[in-house]
Amino acid sequence: MAFDSFRDFINALERAGELKRISQPATTELEITEIADREMKSPGGGKALLFEKPTVNGIASPFPVAINTLGSHRRMAMSMGADSIEEVANELGSLMKAKPPMSFREGIKLLGQALDLRHAKPKMVKTGACKEVIHQFDAPASRKEPWPKAMDIATGGAGASGGEGGALPTLLKLPIQKCWPLDGGRFVTLPCVVTKDPDTGERNVGMYRIQIYDEKTAGMHWQLQKVGARHGRRYYETGTRMPVSVFLGGDPMFPFAATAPLPDGLDEFLLAGYLRKKSVELVKCETNDLEVPANADFVIEGYVNPTEPLREEGPFGDHTGYYTLPEPYPVFHITAITHRRDAVYPATIVGMPPMEDFYIGGASVKLFLPIFKMNFPEIVDMALPAEGVFHNLVFVSIKKTYPMQAYKIMHGLWGMGQMMFTKYIVVVDADVDVHKTSEVLFRLCANTDPQRDSIFTKGPADVLDHATSEIASGSKLGIDATKKLPGEGFKRPWPPLISMEEAVRKKIDAMFGGHI
Repeated sequence: MAFDSFRDFINALERAGELKRISQPATTELEITEIADREMKSPGGGKALLFEKPTVNGIASPFPVAINTLGSHRRMAMSMGADSIEEVANELGSLMKAKPPMSFREGIKLLGQALDLRHAKPKMVKTGACKEVIHQFDAPASRKEPWPKAMDIATGGAGASGGEGGALPTLLKLPIQKCWPLDGGRFVTLPCVVTKDPDTGERNVGMYRIQIYDEKTAGMHWQLQKVGARHGRRYYETGTRMPVSVFLGGDPMFPFAATAPLPDGLDEFLLAGYLRKKSVELVKCETNDLEVPANADFVIEGYVNPTEPLREEGPFGDHTGYYTLPEPYPVFHITAITHRRDAVYPATIVGMPPMEDFYIGGASVKLFLPIFKMNFPEIVDMALPAEGVFHNLVFVSIKKTYPMQAYKIMHGLWGMGQMMFTKYIVVVDADVDVHKTSEVLFRLCANTDPQRDSIFTKGPADVLDHATSEIASGSKLGIDATKKLPGEGFKRPWPPLISMEEAVRKKIDAMFGGHI
C-alpha cells in the first residue's frame, strides 16, 4: 500500500487505533523525548505519537511532530500494507527462489531483479507536493542570477506559509529536537540523505543524523564505513563541491529503505517501490541535480564544500544508550528548503533500549532473512535482541549437519555488509526460538565449554562504539552453543533434553483445558 504523504500514514494509524494525539504544548527541547521514551518502553512499543503543538524556543511551530510511527511490529507491517512482516518476507523469498543463485554476486543481482519484477523503477515527474512551498537561500557560486524569494506554489504569492507569522522556514524554525540533556544541539533524527557517486552516478539514500549549527548550516554525520561517506571521499579527492539533499516524510517506506542493509549499488528507491507496491515518483531538486520523492513532506537541499575544514559534531545521545562524543565531520550548507503546506515533521529518538529502532531493525532482519538463507541454507532464523542495541548481538539458529558449521556461519555473517559491526554472535540449534532470549541464554550456558566453543577475531567496528580502544576497529566474539559432534573433539555422550511425553501433555491439557 502506497501512502501519498506522511500525514496519510498518520491518518491510517489513527483509524487503526495506533495513534495518540498530544494536544498540550511540548517543547522540542527534551520534553518530546521524555514523553516519547515512556511510550516506546510501553509493552509492545506503545502507540505512535502526534504532537499537535510543538514549540521551538518557546514559539509554537506550524508543523506537528510525529514520532514512534514505526515503533511496533504491527505499525511496521502497516507501513508495508501487510498483516505481518513475515508475509512480505515470504513473498520476496518466493520471488528469489524462482532462479536459485550460484554465487553471492548472482544473489545480489537476483535481488535487484526480484525487486523489479512487480514494479517499474523510480520515475521522474516535473513537480510534486514537496514543492508547494519553496524557500531558496543564497545561490551556489555556479549560478549567476539571484534565487527568487520563497513562493507558495499553490497561490503564486510570496511564501506566507511555512513559519510563525508567515516567517520563511529555516533550520532554526523547523521543530527539530534537542533529544537528551548533554546533546551538542538540535538534531534531525529521521533524515533520508541523498548522494550520488561522482564516478558511476549511482544514487544512495542513507540515514545520517544532522546537527543544526545555525539557520543555514548543519553537521553531516556520515560514518566512515557508510556509502555517503564513500561518495564524499571522492569529492574530497577532487576538491569539487558535493551536492547533498535531505528529505523527510512522504511514504514511511522511505526511511525504512534508507536504513535497510541493502548491498552497495542497489537503489533504495527500488526497495521502497517494491514494498509500497507503487513506483516512487522523483522530482529534481531546486538548487542541485539530485532527485527526491515528489511526495516528501520536507526537502533540505545543499552541498558539502571539500575545501573547508571539518567541524566538531556532537555529543549526541545515541542508540548505544550512551552519548557519542564530539568528532569532526563535514559541514552541510543549506541552499533551499521546500515542503508541503500541510507538512508533518517525522522524528525518532534513540537511547537506552528498547526504542523505535528495535522494531525497524527487526523488520529488516525478517525481510532479508531469505537472502541470508540463499547464501547459508542451514540458517533457520535470526534475531537481534533489543539489549544488543540493534547490531552488537546476533542470535542465529541453524540445522547443523557437520562439524564446525557454526563457525562457518559466524565468519560468513561477519563478512556481509553491516553485519561486520556485530560484536557477538551466538549460534544455536534449529529447535531454539532465537526471539526468546531466555532460551538462547539457557543453551549458551548449558551447551558450551568457554574455551573450546568460543572464537575471537578482529574487524571493523561501529564508529559509535565507545568501548573499542581505537575508533572503528575492534574485536568480535563468536560462541557455538549448538550440540557438539564427535568431529569437534567432543568424546562424551550428549545427554537428551528433558521433555514430557506428548501423550501425557495432551491428557493433562484435556483435563484442565490447558490452564492449571
